[in-house]
Amino acid sequence: MIFLCVSCDFFDSRAVRTQKLIEQEMKGIDWNAVDQFPLFEGCDELASKEEQKKCFEEMLLLHYSEILGDFEFVLDRSIKDTIRIDFLINDKGVISILDIEQDSIITNQIPGFNGIISRGIRSLPKVRPALKRGIPVRAKFRIPLIINTK
Repeated sequence: MIFLCVSCDFFDSRAVRTQKLIEQEMKGIDWNAVDQFPLFEGCDELASKEEQKKCFEEMLLLHYSEILGDFEFVLDRSIKDTIRIDFLINDKGVISILDIEQDSIITNQIPGFNGIISRGIRSLPKVRPALKRGIPVRAKFRIPLIINTK
């Protein structure tokens, strides 16, 4: 008695099998998530992803707190609002603002506010880009900035 076992993969060339493996691997990658967040000097690249995110956000918010603390604003009334800043960090670590979402109260009370935010981005310390599978990638972020003038 003779048994013959045959697989369809047996007849595929090595290149075809490799291509199938690559396609299968690519389907399993979440392209909307990074493996490592962008990092400022002082943030630990060996920390967990959540700790990296927290360090990145804290450093960014600390920078803006210092920038806004240098200005004296003359206001008609107190402001308590949250501004949302959307920005992009490219694969070289260059940061650019995509959008600043704010209430008209801030626009009316602090006419140069967007300029201050833009200058703040340009004066940030060097940041290392986000990584996906060890490769620098661009990443979009939204940071809430709370303005409280009370």
